[in-house]
Amino acid sequence: MTEVRRATPADADVLGRLLWDFNTEFETETDDADVLAARFARILALDDIVAVLAEEPDGTPVGFALLSLRPAIWFDGPVSQLEELYVVPALRSHGIGTRVLDLCRRLARGLGSPEMHIGVDEVDVDTRRFYERHGFLNIEAGVDYRMLYYVGPTDPAPPTSP
Repeated sequence: MTEVRRATPADADVLGRLLWDFNTEFETETDDADVLAARFARILALDDIVAVLAEEPDGTPVGFALLSLRPAIWFDGPVSQLEELYVVPALRSHGIGTRVLDLCRRLARGLGSPEMHIGVDEVDVDTRRFYERHGFLNIEAGVDYRMLYYVGPTDPAPPTSP
C-alpha cells in the first residue's frame, strides 16, 4: 500500500522532480528539477510550509502536495493554502490523492488552521470534481466561477507612456 507522510528537507530532490513532472505534464513553464529541489530544501525548513509525499512500498515516489500557512485576520489560526497536489498519471483514481489531501488537512488542523484554500482552473473539471467530492465549495455556489489570480513584481517597472 502507498505510504503517505509529511516530507522533510531530505525529500527535496524527490519533490523537485515530482513538481517538474507535474508542470511538464500540463505544459506549464517550469524551472529544472534541480532548481525546484533547491527551493524545496529551503522552504521545507520553514514552520509555515508543509509538504506531503506519497511513496510505493519500494520507495518509488508517486505523488505529493505542498501547503503554505499564513496569518489570517478573519479567524484565529492561520489559513492554509494548498499550493500543489499531484499524483503520477498511471496511479490516479486509486485513492492516493485522497490520502495526500487527508494528511494535508490533518496537518493543517494540527497547526491551528481552520480553513484551507485551493485555486483550481475553471476548465479543470476533473480536479474541481475531486475537491468538491472532498467537501470543498466554490465560493460562488452554483456558478462556474473562474478564480483569477494576479501576479506582479514586487519592484514594478515605471509606468509606460501610451
